[in-house]
Amino acid sequence: MPFRRRTPTVETPMHEKSDIGLIGLAVMGQNLVLNIESRGYRVSVYNRTASTTGAFVARHAGKRLHAAASLPALVDSLAAPRKVLLMVQAGAAVDAVIEALIPLLSPGDIVIDCGNSLYTDTERRDTWLTSKGLRFVGAGVSGGEEGARKGPSIMPGGPPSSWDALRPVFESIAARVDGEPCVTHIGPGGAGHFVKMVHNGIEYGDMQLICEAYHLFSAAGLSTAECAQVFTRWNDGPLQSYLIQITGLALEQVDAETGRPVVDLILDKAGQKGTGRWTLINAAENAVVVSTINAAVEARVLSSRKALRVVASERLGGPPGAIDVPTEQLVAKVHEALYASKVVSYAQGLDLMRTMSEKKDWGLDLGAIASIWRGGCIIRARFLNRITEAYRDDPGLGNLMLAPFFRDLLNRAQQPWREVVALAVTAGIPVPAFSASLAYYDSLRSARLPANLLQAQRDFFGAHTYERVDRPGGQTFHTQWPEVDG
Repeated sequence: MPFRRRTPTVETPMHEKSDIGLIGLAVMGQNLVLNIESRGYRVSVYNRTASTTGAFVARHAGKRLHAAASLPALVDSLAAPRKVLLMVQAGAAVDAVIEALIPLLSPGDIVIDCGNSLYTDTERRDTWLTSKGLRFVGAGVSGGEEGARKGPSIMPGGPPSSWDALRPVFESIAARVDGEPCVTHIGPGGAGHFVKMVHNGIEYGDMQLICEAYHLFSAAGLSTAECAQVFTRWNDGPLQSYLIQITGLALEQVDAETGRPVVDLILDKAGQKGTGRWTLINAAENAVVVSTINAAVEARVLSSRKALRVVASERLGGPPGAIDVPTEQLVAKVHEALYASKVVSYAQGLDLMRTMSEKKDWGLDLGAIASIWRGGCIIRARFLNRITEAYRDDPGLGNLMLAPFFRDLLNRAQQPWREVVALAVTAGIPVPAFSASLAYYDSLRSARLPANLLQAQRDFFGAHTYERVDRPGGQTFHTQWPEVDG
């Protein structure tokens, strides 16, 4: 949709040029502006709805903010080289803003898309702006509204010269862990938005695994309050993470009107914005297995078919979905199953990043990426320190699961992990992400899989050929299979 000027607003007086500009004053944009301003920068702001711009600046009188009534006024208010952040909805809106900005900018100016754009769109825009003598950065920003205000994890791509110009701002506003800012230059072109996409895919997996643990506890008769206590306790141990923390808090929340837990009143239909699906599509295109993330995406899709599930629940038979296991035993086993499955989800996401890095010659530093995910972002977790260490010890690590710490963890956890999956299957409780993670683990550790039969089938009906175990690799063979009647 093209940007049109709406109700006029009075611009705040300009006494000096602003350090940076931001377009798009929804909640994330507002919080990011306040974060940047709090670090000593002067910020010019513009929103398509002019009254929003004026009201926002008026609410924060005394801060180093400038309300621009138009895009030309915004650009004119910025010090060179101009830096313009976009916090608008991914897709056509980003292209519309860029198209409006191009004639207003000068060579060397930088446009930074901080939304959840598809990385291929970012690559296209990078080529587009480079041809105009401008610089473009796709910067993934994770942390939600709170992160934007207090310190997100930032994943900027684009040319190194842009990183040099933006580094002081980004390092000042990013979250910090052990004194280190949760931001680094990810790589050229669309690398930043690609890494943010995979981050969101891993986030899908994390959330589904937590939900499956909650489902198992509920099936064992734990109340919502008792489930909250389990997750709160887990947040003090190896599973410490933002998602575990907010799970405990969400389960504790009581509805003021009914006195019931809020979670018990929420309809079980999950939403999604598309980044999980993008991860699946990219993984399929690059022949990388992300089965845990796939299970999580499919679980959301199936949850949305509530009416069909209600009908099916009345017509399809199965176990009653109840578990009879002592609570502390169950909690201990599910803890290990969740931890092991979480490792698999991260291993799959990191494998996808490694594959794309090699394909695109991005030079992704997986240890550095894990390091900036330790704070600010939605998947921040204690064990990311271990991932950072694994890749710093072995930058060429083929799969996270083979690093000594994670190898030992998986070996230790596999028995309770198997018991949890078997218990759920026997009870008729769906645990797609737990199951997919365990299947990936078993497939990866299998020196021989039944793919030999699969290749025989392919050669039978399509003469696709196969290799032999008793011949040198790379040689292909075909068998004259018997004809099939009919």
